[in-house]
Amino acid sequence: MKKKILTLAAVTALFVTAASAQEKGKLNPGGIYIKGGYNSANISTKSDGSVHDSRSLGTFHAGVIADLPIADIFSFQTGLLLNGKGAKADYYADPNNQSDNYVKTRFNPLYLELPANFLVKFPIGNDLRIYAGAGPYVAMGIGGKSKAEISVLGEKTTTSESIKFNNDDPTTGEQEGARFDRLKRFDVGLNALAGVETNRLMLGLNYGWGLTKINSTQTNNSDDKNKYRTLSLSLGVRLL
Repeated sequence: MKKKILTLAAVTALFVTAASAQEKGKLNPGGIYIKGGYNSANISTKSDGSVHDSRSLGTFHAGVIADLPIADIFSFQTGLLLNGKGAKADYYADPNNQSDNYVKTRFNPLYLELPANFLVKFPIGNDLRIYAGAGPYVAMGIGGKSKAEISVLGEKTTTSESIKFNNDDPTTGEQEGARFDRLKRFDVGLNALAGVETNRLMLGLNYGWGLTKINSTQTNNSDDKNKYRTLSLSLGVRLL
C-alpha cells in the first residue's frame, strides 16, 4: 500500500510539473522570430536631443530576434537587425514655390544592430499578450547612401555617394581614422518598446535613442545634437 501511495504521488507530481510547464509556455512561449518593418529615422538638431519632424526619413529594418523567457511574464530579447537610420533636409529658395530652385538631401546609413532588451508581458487572453520593455543596443555601420537633388531655374541634377565610416577600434577610446567626411563606425543607444503578441506573431513599436554623435570628429558630451532618433513599427513571425 505504501509503495502504491508513493507511486501515485510521483505520478501526480509529474503531471503537475508537466501542466505547470505547459501553462508557462502558454503564458510566455518565447521563440525565434523573423522581424521587419518601417523606420521613421531622424537626427537630433537641438541641445536637448529633440528633432525637426519635417526631417524624418522613411527607411526600414529587418532581421532575426530571439525571445528568451525568464519567467511567466519576463523575457530577454536579443538578435541581429539591419537597421536604416538618417534624416532628410529640403531647402527652397521660395517656400511658396516648391517646384523649382531647391536642394533636397537624403542621408540613409545602414547599421547592423544588436539589441539587449528586457520585456514585461501581460496576458490579456488565452493567446494574447501586451508587452513593454527597454534596454541598450550597439550598432556597427556597414553602408548606405547619401543623395541630393538640386533644381535651379528648371535644371535638375542628382548626386549619390556611398556613406563612409572610420576604421575605429571599439576597444580603444580614440576614433581611429576620424575625418569630417566619415561617420563613427559604432553607435550605442537605448531602446524603448511596446506591443502585442500571440503565440505566432508579434506587432510592436520601438524607439531608438542614440547616445553617440554620428560624425567621427565629434565628442559625446552634454550637447545631444547630431545623434540618431529612430521610431520603428515592426511585425515579427515566430519560426521556432
